[in-house]
Amino acid sequence: MKDKVTTADEAIALISDGDVVTTTGFVQSCIPEALHAQLERRFVETGSPKDLTLIMCAGAGDSKGLGTGRFHHPGLLKRVIAGNFGRMPKVAEAAQANKILGYNLPQGVISQLYRACAAGQPGLFSKVGLNTYVDPRKGGGKVNEFTTEDIVKLLDVEGEEWLFYKATKIDVAFIRGTSADPFGNITFEKEALTLDNLAQAMAAHNNGGVVIAQVERIVEHGSLAPKDVKVPGILVDCVVVADPPELHRMNYSVLYDPALSGEIRVPAGSMQKKPLDQRKVIARRAAFELPPNGVINLGVGAPDGVAAVADEEKVTPFITLTTEAGAVGGVLAGGSNFGSSANAHSIMDQNQMFDFYDGGGLDLTCLGMAECDETGSVNTSCFGGRLNGGGGFINISQNSRAVVFAGTFTVGGLKVDVRDGQLKILNEGKNRKFVKKVEEDTFSGPYAVQRSQPVIYVTERCVFQLTAEGLELIEVAPGIDIERDIIAHMDFAPVINKPILMKARIFKDEPMDLLSDLLNRKLSDRVSYDPKRNILFLNLEGWSVRKKDDVQDLTKVLIDACTKAGRKVRSVVNHDGCRIAEDLYDDYADMITYMMEHHYETTTRYTTSAFMRMKMQDALSKRGLAPHIFERAEDAHAALGEDRALSSATSS
Repeated sequence: MKDKVTTADEAIALISDGDVVTTTGFVQSCIPEALHAQLERRFVETGSPKDLTLIMCAGAGDSKGLGTGRFHHPGLLKRVIAGNFGRMPKVAEAAQANKILGYNLPQGVISQLYRACAAGQPGLFSKVGLNTYVDPRKGGGKVNEFTTEDIVKLLDVEGEEWLFYKATKIDVAFIRGTSADPFGNITFEKEALTLDNLAQAMAAHNNGGVVIAQVERIVEHGSLAPKDVKVPGILVDCVVVADPPELHRMNYSVLYDPALSGEIRVPAGSMQKKPLDQRKVIARRAAFELPPNGVINLGVGAPDGVAAVADEEKVTPFITLTTEAGAVGGVLAGGSNFGSSANAHSIMDQNQMFDFYDGGGLDLTCLGMAECDETGSVNTSCFGGRLNGGGGFINISQNSRAVVFAGTFTVGGLKVDVRDGQLKILNEGKNRKFVKKVEEDTFSGPYAVQRSQPVIYVTERCVFQLTAEGLELIEVAPGIDIERDIIAHMDFAPVINKPILMKARIFKDEPMDLLSDLLNRKLSDRVSYDPKRNILFLNLEGWSVRKKDDVQDLTKVLIDACTKAGRKVRSVVNHDGCRIAEDLYDDYADMITYMMEHHYETTTRYTTSAFMRMKMQDALSKRGLAPHIFERAEDAHAALGEDRALSSATSS
């Protein structure tokens, strides 16, 4: 067999003008920097290879010129198909200036297209991207006027809308591993992630192309265990040892961390505690949405702080955190390590993780937001004149059962003071995030409403909920004035009924006892019984039905209380400030039906939320139950008395 170990110079010399090149890497991790550097050097010195097409999933660079940022030189690139442009700002500028052709497609779609290319398929059918900027009705993922070819089509398949993404054949694949034998078998023992290396290598090889692998070291033939080999040598043409070793860093800030590669486990709770600032406040409030026993994805920025909060609050063992890059379980890393995980349970290939996400495997995602408008649509891809790209945002936000968007209320100089259970705005941000209409739909609010997807928006000072009428203000931080600190800094008026205060413990630099809330340990404290009047009072003010387990926990608490009463009871339920996830109204109504059949004599409930009254009335009416849902507590109690009087008159 051929010895495939060669120099970076010899390997890069195999690339021809006009080739389609794909490269691996996720944000700042697992980037084949030595290969990128040599390709840049060859082009600067010789002017070749020129007019390349670059295909990549996630941003792979430091935003300052490393990674794919090295490919900014005029003439090197002719076309870019990428999930993210933010990590190569000069390339993004060239695209915006109509100097190169450009497409911004969902990261998961590109990841899955590698498999389509490898299998010789023409492309990929997916619902991911419908009603966003990727939809041909809204631009088809093109980033400028210079780009005219349609590579995304809207098709009807058996009465349903689907997007068809055209596959682009690959000539050269840059991949990266840890060890290689002389025949090109690659292992990943010191890598934080495996990403799409195998699919990319197969896509290039099966197209008659070239696969170049960057590794840290060469080992003796026969010394690699077969199950450790992630990319077999039959797919690899060249093996390049990174020289100097700094070009094979785990990421741009970390040379090597064995906890992120899974070679050691670090003690639980060992993550450094972060200061209580606006970002941590946001992460703390978002953490109250975590579903025990659920699978969660966390985005970059404010959302990645949720992992640290979960670690602080000893919640991590009760949830499974994941990243689209492939990490499953453990404590998700932030900053330059984003995408990897300490103490991970396993590492999946990126394309397989997106299969899991697209198929509905996520219970919750927490993602950032650059802009949000009155319809609940969110923009993270193109704003303020900057082409950032959607990354995995579209796959994740469209397919997660529930979504939390998290970010500061304004941006650009925002300063707050967090102490003693209150929040004070010291200096307002110069730029608004809540605008009349977002520049670009990375997430479609109306599409989420159409699909009954639960969505909330968490900021340091308030929380909104997506409804059919638009954004509803449901929570306000202690110390915040609604008119002065919220409405005055929005381009539209949200729906306002009777928002409740955010939990004061979020704003105190001490443990929040988050686990008690997530496991509903104190739910029975919300139930009281008056035996003389035979009335059971249920106070759900400020409580959230986030998942089916919440309905089950509440049912158990109510059954226990009614069983203890020893007879059917009359119940009064306070739903003021209670939030029922959009897709759980039927489950909640089924619980009421069960209680009416077995434990309730009659029941009334009240809430100032017109939206909740409407949803519950619809759900109960479908089950043949009189809704008995009122706006005021007085009306609910009065109706309970009338029901009793009617019952007595009927029996006499």
